[in-house]
Amino acid sequence: MHRQPLLVVLRAFDPLELLPALERLEALGVGHVEVAWSGHPHWVPAVQQLRQHCAGLALGAASVVDCSGLEAAAAAGLTYAVSPVLEHTLVERARQLKLAFVPGVMSPTEVHRARLWGCPLVKLFPAAPLGRSYWQRLAGPLAGGQGLPHCIAAGGLGPDDVEAWLAAGVDAVALGGALVDATDWEALARLVERLGSR
Repeated sequence: MHRQPLLVVLRAFDPLELLPALERLEALGVGHVEVAWSGHPHWVPAVQQLRQHCAGLALGAASVVDCSGLEAAAAAGLTYAVSPVLEHTLVERARQLKLAFVPGVMSPTEVHRARLWGCPLVKLFPAAPLGRSYWQRLAGPLAGGQGLPHCIAAGGLGPDDVEAWLAAGVDAVALGGALVDATDWEALARLVERLGSR
C-alpha cells in the first residue's frame, strides 16, 4: 500500500459475479481489492478462482465479523482480512491463521485497544461522518510515546476524496459503494494515474 494507498471493496453474495469489475480494476492498475465475505456455500472456491484469474491483484476479505469469515479467507489463500468491528477473538484467530487482520475502529478507546492488542493497521469506519481531520486529532491524546497505528479510512468516501484524506494524515483510503456509474470509474482511473505519479 505504500506504492498505492488505495483499496477498493466489492460486494456480491456470489463472488464470481465480481469478475468483470475485478478485471476492470486490474486493467486500471488498482493493486488492492477486498472481496466481501458472504455465506455463499462456494465462497472459498469462487475466491480461489478469482485469485487465479486476476493474479495481478492483492485480494483480501472484507466485512469479516466472525471467525468463519477469517477461516474462509485463509482457506481461499487471501493474505489479509478487514472487519468493520474491533473484536479480540478475531484478532487472535487471525494471528493463529497467519492472516493480516485490519479491525474497524472509530472511538479513541477502540484505537487504543487495537494498539494494545498488537494491530499495526486499523480501519477508521465510518470515516466520512467523522471528517478528515478526525484521525490527526487523536494523535496528541493517544500518542503516549507509541504513536497511532497505520490507518485506512473507509465508509462513505469516493475517488474525489482520496487525496484530501491522505493529505490529512491517513495512510490509505478504501472505496466501497462509490463505483456505481461511468463517472465514478472515470474518476477512479484519473486517481490511480495521479497516485502512480506521486
